[in-house]
Amino acid sequence: MKFKKLFFILLILPFFASGQAMKGYKHGKNKGGFSTGKKKPRKEYILGLGVANFLGDLGGANQIGTHFVKDLEISMTRPSAALGMRYKFNKRVAVKGGFYYQLVSGYDKLTKEPFRMNRNLAFRSSLYEISVQAEFYFTREQSGHLYKIKNAKGMKSYDFQAYIFVGFGGLYFNPKANYNGRWVALQPLGTEGQGLPGGPKKYKRITACIPYGLGVKEALNKDWSVGMEVGMRYTFSDYIDDVSTNYYDNAAIGTAHGQMAADLADPSLHRMPPELGGDNTGSWQSAPGQQRGNPRDKDAYMFINITVSYKMPYKRRTRSKF
Repeated sequence: MKFKKLFFILLILPFFASGQAMKGYKHGKNKGGFSTGKKKPRKEYILGLGVANFLGDLGGANQIGTHFVKDLEISMTRPSAALGMRYKFNKRVAVKGGFYYQLVSGYDKLTKEPFRMNRNLAFRSSLYEISVQAEFYFTREQSGHLYKIKNAKGMKSYDFQAYIFVGFGGLYFNPKANYNGRWVALQPLGTEGQGLPGGPKKYKRITACIPYGLGVKEALNKDWSVGMEVGMRYTFSDYIDDVSTNYYDNAAIGTAHGQMAADLADPSLHRMPPELGGDNTGSWQSAPGQQRGNPRDKDAYMFINITVSYKMPYKRRTRSKF
């Protein structure tokens, strides 16, 4: 119930903010009837399409997994999409609410780091995020001609803007693995002994996240603009890839949830060199209590989206002179 309330708050916050922003900007004139030069905040619709990547325990570079960009595995790049609304309070500050979708995945077989490669785990998950972000602009948008008219005097054209953003959001994920040609949800299988005696509790597939990043945009005219946004998401879960703590007794997992659960819990290659724990033949067998993941680093993901924005025009009010 707490997460449902969180999602509801995140959905209505941009609308509440826009209503508050409109107060105090009724007519744009002072007591003498002259224009104050102030403009009402404009509502802006945003569509973004791009690519996403996962930063966590599985896959990644030839090193121990982290949530830093240096652990990025380019071949695991997957699609990203966004749909949102922005309200500009002034030329420097805006608030944005949006729905984001990313498909992320990780494969241990792609890394040469011995422990990760031997672990041989894999996953993919669709991520559904709702978040609210505050945007802070380095440059101010210039108002002027509808089109960029060369050598026109007295008015400035629309120009380039750059901004940073930070916010708060909620995220739904559901890690899956391929088993005999079909994708199987991993959370119900308790691959680290969740729900079994001495094992951890089952993890939730809803978590909070902190979005942050930077963006740029260039106005095409008074209503349309294009841009690019680089977003990072730090999450409060370490189970987006279904990997966090230690191996559980694989036989007990098989007894409780079936052979498929046991196979997906430990598909390791059982090959490790002697200097890293294997025997003289290079073999290595995972055992209950041995490290499977790293609970100290929460999972993260990132995306790069190309954005198209449309500003809703002002509704002009006219008054009779009589």
